[in-house]
Amino acid sequence: MKTEKLSLAHKELLVERFKKIRCSLSEHSFPNLYLFRETHGHQVIVDGSDVFVSGNTYDGFRYVMPTTDIRSGNIESLIAVARGHDFIFPVPVEWLPALGNHGAAAVFSEDDSDYVFTLEKLATYKGRKLHGQKNLLNQFLSVFTPEALPLTQERMGDAREILETWQADVGGDKGATDYSPCLEALELYDTLVLCGGIYYIDKEPAGFVIGEEITPEMFALHFAKGKRKFKGLYQYMYNHFAKILPRSYAYLNFEQDLGKLALRTAKSSYDPDRILRKYRVRVAELGSGQGS
Repeated sequence: MKTEKLSLAHKELLVERFKKIRCSLSEHSFPNLYLFRETHGHQVIVDGSDVFVSGNTYDGFRYVMPTTDIRSGNIESLIAVARGHDFIFPVPVEWLPALGNHGAAAVFSEDDSDYVFTLEKLATYKGRKLHGQKNLLNQFLSVFTPEALPLTQERMGDAREILETWQADVGGDKGATDYSPCLEALELYDTLVLCGGIYYIDKEPAGFVIGEEITPEMFALHFAKGKRKFKGLYQYMYNHFAKILPRSYAYLNFEQDLGKLALRTAKSSYDPDRILRKYRVRVAELGSGQGS
């Protein structure tokens, strides 16, 4: 068994494995794992032909993540590697029966759950529950004339300026936000095969979004940054991005809220169509421990 700190050298290995999983959880993404490798202490564990990722949750527990669908994988190998960890995570609900014969105890935290929206909902803001978002979009468009462009290398300087202004608007220490992972996403944009758009108002860089395909029908939005002075900008960016994404994508994944009230309030205000629970699973073979 070999354990290494997660690096760009693991990109090809993990990208190919995640493609085969076809799981909608936002953790099944090499860019996500890489950009937050320091935050979570990500390591790659290679045990023969089996590959796992280990890391720390936001609330301080050590987990191991399989990189193949455990319904067709080597569960015995997973359980063996999981010894010394608090639990197996993240496990989608459809995988739980595969661990049923091993005395599995599964729990989940709403803080971990991904918010998922249909493209149609964000592209239209139809319905009573989205009345507030539609109003903010209309107010924005009545005041500003935005220009939307693909986020490409020649516009990275503008994106960095937006990020700096966003951090200043938020205030506090950069280590308390996702400033550093977002900055690295801009620096490694092509290497990590990310996709996004940048938005200008009167030629001034105003906001940007960055994401990637998680499954053929799911696009994950990893970062959305905008200048606070442009009220309604976020409603516009989400609406516009949902309109221009290929129709092969049915859903946008806004990822988790990390238990932060401001994030939970903001993401819930768009009326999610699905909440993807991520189970933390302990099995009897692991013995007693934390995290369940």
